[in-house]
Amino acid sequence: MQSASDQLPEHDYPDHWEADVVLRDGGTARIRPITADDADRLVSFYEQVSDESKYYRFFAPYPRLSAKDVHRFTHHDFVDRVGLAATVGGEFIATVRYDRIDDRGLPASAPADEAEVAFLVQDAHQGRGVASALLEHIAAVARERDIRRFAAEVLPANNKMIKVFTDAGYTQKRSFEDGAVRLHLDLEPTDRSLAVQRAREQRAEARSVQRLLTPRSVAVVGAGRAPGGVGRTVLRNLLGAGYTGCVYAVNAALAGNGGPVAFDGVPAHPSVAAIGEPVDLAIVAVPAERVPEVVADCGEHGVQGLVVLSAGYAESGADGRERQRQLVRQARSYGMRIIGPNAFGIINTAADVRLNASLAPQTPAAGRIGLFTQSGAIGIALLAGLHRRGAGLSSFISAGNRADVSGNDFLQHWYDDPGTDVVLLYLESIGNPRKFTRLARRTAAVKPVVVVKGARHSGSAPPGHRVPVTRIPHATVSALLRQAGVIRVDTVTELVDAGVLLAAQPLPAGPRVAILGNSESLGLLTYDACLTEGLRPLRPLDLTTAAEPADFRDALVAALADETSDAVVVNAIPWVGENGATEFGDGEVLAASLREAVASAQAPTKPVVVVHVEMGGLAEALAVATSTRPTAPGRGAAAAPGSRPTGLPAAPGPGTAGTGTAGTGTVPGAASAVPASTGSASALSAPAPAPTSGAGAGAGAGASAVGDGDAGPGSAPAPVPPATIPSYPAAERAVRALAEAVRYGQWRRQAAEPGRVPEYEDIDEAGAAALIERVLGGDGADPRGVTLDTAQAGELLARYGIAVLPTLPAPTPDAAVAAAGRLGYPVALKTTAPHLRHRPDLGGVRLDLASEEQLRTAYAELTEVLGKPEELLPVVQTMVPRGVDTVVRSAIDPAVGAVLSFGLAGAASELLGDTAHRLVPATDRDVADLVRSLRTAPLLFGWRGSAPVDTPALEEVLLRVSRLVDDHPEVVAVSLEPVVVAARGLSVLGATVRLAPPPPRTDLGPRSLPSY
Repeated sequence: MQSASDQLPEHDYPDHWEADVVLRDGGTARIRPITADDADRLVSFYEQVSDESKYYRFFAPYPRLSAKDVHRFTHHDFVDRVGLAATVGGEFIATVRYDRIDDRGLPASAPADEAEVAFLVQDAHQGRGVASALLEHIAAVARERDIRRFAAEVLPANNKMIKVFTDAGYTQKRSFEDGAVRLHLDLEPTDRSLAVQRAREQRAEARSVQRLLTPRSVAVVGAGRAPGGVGRTVLRNLLGAGYTGCVYAVNAALAGNGGPVAFDGVPAHPSVAAIGEPVDLAIVAVPAERVPEVVADCGEHGVQGLVVLSAGYAESGADGRERQRQLVRQARSYGMRIIGPNAFGIINTAADVRLNASLAPQTPAAGRIGLFTQSGAIGIALLAGLHRRGAGLSSFISAGNRADVSGNDFLQHWYDDPGTDVVLLYLESIGNPRKFTRLARRTAAVKPVVVVKGARHSGSAPPGHRVPVTRIPHATVSALLRQAGVIRVDTVTELVDAGVLLAAQPLPAGPRVAILGNSESLGLLTYDACLTEGLRPLRPLDLTTAAEPADFRDALVAALADETSDAVVVNAIPWVGENGATEFGDGEVLAASLREAVASAQAPTKPVVVVHVEMGGLAEALAVATSTRPTAPGRGAAAAPGSRPTGLPAAPGPGTAGTGTAGTGTVPGAASAVPASTGSASALSAPAPAPTSGAGAGAGAGASAVGDGDAGPGSAPAPVPPATIPSYPAAERAVRALAEAVRYGQWRRQAAEPGRVPEYEDIDEAGAAALIERVLGGDGADPRGVTLDTAQAGELLARYGIAVLPTLPAPTPDAAVAAAGRLGYPVALKTTAPHLRHRPDLGGVRLDLASEEQLRTAYAELTEVLGKPEELLPVVQTMVPRGVDTVVRSAIDPAVGAVLSFGLAGAASELLGDTAHRLVPATDRDVADLVRSLRTAPLLFGWRGSAPVDTPALEEVLLRVSRLVDDHPEVVAVSLEPVVVAARGLSVLGATVRLAPPPPRTDLGPRSLPSY
């Protein structure tokens, strides 16, 4: 039967429906509309579907498609009939289609708003989440075409498809008719459907990263014959780290060579195809012009992911940008994900993986920190800095141009990675700020996320980084990240300082800091630094320069037991005797005493940091001292599940022999153990601690070692050296890191009980929507948007319970007197010319005019000094109770979404940039923190004996503005200035509102990777 739309002309091909998606197993697929050119693909696809799946689709045996079927399933009008296909390597792996129907179930056209939907998934790809991804995309297409409901008939035995519908989270009805299950889905997104979508996104993207970090086999493509070069260096690093999987070298120049060839004892082949064994990960180190043939070789032989070290892409100009786009498209067409190009590489220190597929010559010690950088040079510096401080890593990624895999993907992975307690990120750009903020907030709720942002003031993204344009300043971005719980630091040094503290010590329960040491001056510097950072230091305890290590131990034991402090800073300088001898030796004796003190604590819950000045050996010794965290359960290394694939194993451990079909005996020079960090084997070490509810408390933290084979490779963290007592060469650095931990701990406790978005009964959402539609939909409306006039702005704000004080124009003195008569004396006379608006310092305002005489005099003065009435645009407004002048604003940024801003009015606040920001929708807790986060906030709370103002009324206005912008995305900008907050109540004296068609919300659509 033909639908009514068969008689209609086809619409243009909707290329915006094309999308790349990550599937449940971490692979990718491309979703696109089906066209008339897909007939052969459809037939080939159908031939590979089992008879059982065909029966489930058509409710009867249906061995092949007729020519009529093929025509019908490939010809669509993209309105009433739509078909989408999921493809890998250009071939169909699944299809979905909808046909618009009327209330009798017959083919129909608009305004019918229901459609029948049906899926078919190749058996080899069932269980990968393909149908769930297709449902998200076909539902988005249907909503775009004004279809509000899906109907589906499913055989009762087809449990997989029934589960696809029932698990989607949409509002649905279910019935049993004529031997089939009849399902009706309301396509309006719900909180549950959005939660389901994001949970699937997290699992899929985390799995895609895990596949990159835990390959069973690695091929280095571009390994040269002679030692040296990028490819050969990576090969050597893989072997040196003791990688537990199979390693292969690939060099195209070997084509036609007779007999086996080996590089560093590793079998070498002319291509990936020639290996003859499965390869999970390929490290690509060939010139950029040869990369496409390498990608094709990898894709056609089942490689799951690529690390592209090659340069010459978007960082090199327009031609490179196009080359990068083609690289991503080509890799995704095969279902592969890419780290890079122009990458430094990846490292996974898990005991059952030991992967160093990077240019870093030394594998970092195993630990609980996950590190992501967008710069190879910064990555090298961070690896070295963390190594010197005794901090180990769980994984390291330097993503280069991050054309595909980005920091967002690794946040998805680290969120529930039991081997990672702290996340450190060096970012030069944020490709999807909305998503990053969402993921960072969720991850920060279970483990610290520390970010340093490069390229803050350049005004543009670094070469090679594809990012959306944002108009908001860096300070605003920082405020929004802090709202999400991100620990925002300014330098790479601060990133390391905070990381080593958070990885080794519990979170402080509050801001009270005990200070002890043998230098009164250093104690005072520490005290001052605490005050500067907003902490509450106790009076420093001076042990005097005569103090011995035992005195430090006793004082630290007492401080840890003292309930009046939440953290301890220990200061230490060398004590020099009368004969010039240093009593503490090289600091190891003092380190042992401090270690003894923290080990003796009954219930250690306080972080301890040490500030040292020229104490030889102290920092190194403390790097292996026991932390104040409780001891972990056993975390021994586990063997990788399953048997080792055939091929040459990389770097067997000491005392073992490498075997495999591609080689014989032990690999020469490849049996070295994983390099250990300085002092990691110290006899002074104690068992590795587990994360507490404070720092490093990741999801599933402290899990026992994997030994049953269920969790997959890479899930068993390597044995790690003991956690450290972090030490710092300056009090300011130690206190700054401690302050970040205090603020994060406070955010974490608050996040456990999040605020709420209040409901106000007097809000007229429908009335506001009608007004907006009337303005934007009227004849002659500017598609770029419109600024409402005073009356319209007042009406819209009134719908949300925000009253704007009436303002009457005063083009002449007589008009001013008439206006004052209507409003009632006393009044204010103000100019509204753009160059004078909100600038009382320029003399454009006259207040407390109590009579007609005073009003006329003021009018004459203004026009005489500042200009003619037609230039000044004077207005009259009634006087309100005096208070503090504030400014409330909201604006929509295309990159981060709607932002609510608050500050005090006046040039001083603007000059200092003293404005606070929060993402919309704001909760009651958000706005309370927003009001109090200003440096000038004391003016609102009775500074210097003044009366405190009505902050609850102010917070309510902020919440109402947030609701307005969140409910109506067409409201792209709101400015209330000034908002005079008095001791009781407040007055909004001026308002500006701008409407425009809402920008697209990429975070609410179906799951997809950034398009190229």
